[in-house]
Amino acid sequence: MAAAGFLVTLAIFLALSSSFCYAYDVDPLQDFCVAVADNLAAVFVNGKICKNPEQVTPDDFLASGFNIPGNTNNSLGFAVNMADANRIPGLNTLGLTVLRVDFAPNGVVPPHTHPRSTEIIVLLEGTLYAGFVTSNPRDNTKNRLFAKILKPGDVFVFPIGLVHFQRNVGNTKAMGIVAFNSQNPGVITIANSVFGTEPLISPEVLTKSFQLDKKVIDYLQSRF
Repeated sequence: MAAAGFLVTLAIFLALSSSFCYAYDVDPLQDFCVAVADNLAAVFVNGKICKNPEQVTPDDFLASGFNIPGNTNNSLGFAVNMADANRIPGLNTLGLTVLRVDFAPNGVVPPHTHPRSTEIIVLLEGTLYAGFVTSNPRDNTKNRLFAKILKPGDVFVFPIGLVHFQRNVGNTKAMGIVAFNSQNPGVITIANSVFGTEPLISPEVLTKSFQLDKKVIDYLQSRF
């Protein structure tokens, strides 16, 4: 009986372990799975429903406009032009999203995470200060910051799930191409997720967590 119990436990462990060995997006089972528009889908699935391969055209694998600068006239001074499975249906199931990001001088992508993807940026114009912060150390020391000043031609990686940011520290505009190893990387902006929820997180939680006066918390919540 003990041996049988051990074998059952081992089987469960191996089953759970194997689930962590997959890539962050499941590998496709055919050459392509061109996405059907969400408003045409009859059911919800983890990804998108495939179009009939006989109806697929070259346009399903194409997006244009990455040569056009984004409008950075906003409070943060950056703009994103994304090519994902919604825009390029042929990306469905291929585990890839690409975007162009433009920065005005002093423009910033605020601290955020991508829960389902690693991010990589290739800087083509300007000068960026970019970095990420490690998860909480077990020994209660401080989280480590890994950051660099990026110049055109530099490539920098932000590991999956870690808080990261970019800021244009040059006097001119900056532009880079970003890639994610997921067709739906997700994004959690730290400030919005803490101070801008619906409904709001209890101020008592935030005053204790951040060691701040309630008036400060009220002000921050009003901003987001």
